[in-house]
Amino acid sequence: MKSVYKNSTLGLLKASFVALTFTATLSSCSKDFLNLSPELSIPEENMFDTPERIITHVQGLYASAKDGRLMAGRYYIYNDIRAEEFINRTSNGVTGLAVYNHTNNETTTQVNNFWSQAYLTINRANKFLEDFDKHPGVVSAELEANYRAEAKFVRAWMYYALVHMFAKPYVLDNGASPGLPLRLKAESSSENNALPRSTVAEIYAQILSDLNDAEEGLPNTYSGDLQITRAHKNTAIALKTRIYLAMGDYANVIAEGNKMVNASAPFKATTGVPHELSSNVQAIFTTYKTLENILSMPMADTNAPGTQNQIGYYYNGGAGGNIEYYLNNSTGDFPGIYTNGQWGANDARRTLLTGTEAVGTTNYPILTKWSGTAPFIDWVPVIRYAEILLNVAEAEAEIGDQGRALALVNAVHNRSDATTTISSSGKDDLISKILTERRIELLGEGFRSPDLLRRGEAIPSYGAGSSITPSAGSYIFPIPVGESESNPEI
Repeated sequence: MKSVYKNSTLGLLKASFVALTFTATLSSCSKDFLNLSPELSIPEENMFDTPERIITHVQGLYASAKDGRLMAGRYYIYNDIRAEEFINRTSNGVTGLAVYNHTNNETTTQVNNFWSQAYLTINRANKFLEDFDKHPGVVSAELEANYRAEAKFVRAWMYYALVHMFAKPYVLDNGASPGLPLRLKAESSSENNALPRSTVAEIYAQILSDLNDAEEGLPNTYSGDLQITRAHKNTAIALKTRIYLAMGDYANVIAEGNKMVNASAPFKATTGVPHELSSNVQAIFTTYKTLENILSMPMADTNAPGTQNQIGYYYNGGAGGNIEYYLNNSTGDFPGIYTNGQWGANDARRTLLTGTEAVGTTNYPILTKWSGTAPFIDWVPVIRYAEILLNVAEAEAEIGDQGRALALVNAVHNRSDATTTISSSGKDDLISKILTERRIELLGEGFRSPDLLRRGEAIPSYGAGSSITPSAGSYIFPIPVGESESNPEI
């Protein structure tokens, strides 16, 4: 009997590897790319017969990553609520309470869902790469390279999301700890479930291999919104700066960053998409389409991430928001960045991107970066140019030019607060101020826990009421029960 691909997601196997269906569900204003009409039932041997069908597969990779359990919401939320920036208001077990309290275990639904969706996306990338190789010549050689590069970019992105959450940080032992099952072949059954974990170092090596290939094959730019919603050369370079920073490889952070950050202010990418800081920090989260936005997850009324996956639902009040988590304004054992003196009263990030919402007689300080109303279709920023400047600033402060590091961090700071300038009394003070600026600039965008873990630091958990040290069981997420039951070698 013929194998048939249908336009629906097949049920997940226990190990989360399925026969692929690529669906055109990644919606945005880019009508030419994101709203292609999927065909309902196509024989497997004809899935790559036309350029239109091939681009639908490419769309499906981003769509799979953009699932609400993954990059449309929960990834960023989990990585922020584990530390001290937010306080839970509702005690709602569905909206990450166990993650917040550090009581999540291998059976926690959120843990299993995140792992399964990430590996499903990896398998989709693997499936695309294998099947695409069997159908040469349908599109130009340039597009073939482009599409393969996008698949490798998505695979690298997913492996990074998994390795920094489910494995010990690279810096603790140079990546010698157990990492993840490294699956690079498409799976459509449980036949190859048994696979031991590769080391953290091996996972990072594969991520960098994929990103290097992606940089080579991706175009310099796209037209219109696609330069924000699809990976191009600078997207791969930008993610590499994040990866090298996670490894503590500061020399390569600088080397990669220099490809898109010039030597001195004003800082701007001089090749590919001309990324630069937006003059209006609020525009990044309202128009979504500034030159600062390197990669974003687009949303639409018909393609929202789901009520309890949407970032705005967690952090906003007003129409449809529930203030699941509000900004930590305490000054006790675990003070949040909201009370830090480096974040001035006149800073635009405070005046434009935070607010106060009353619930009953209590006023809660809230983050308003995602300021839309239900169903909260605010685009989710994955990579911004401000992050790249801060990545390079930190690396320069650690091993390089401290003057350039200071100029980079002040470029980010002065964009929102021109009345104050960061100064430094030495290397340690400069690094501390750069890390503080990251907390201010990237608040709510999923960086707090990764920044702590990559430096081997304890997590000051407001939810747990304690500092979670690297030796603690809850420092990283546990391998989900679905994986351990189906993979005897995990």
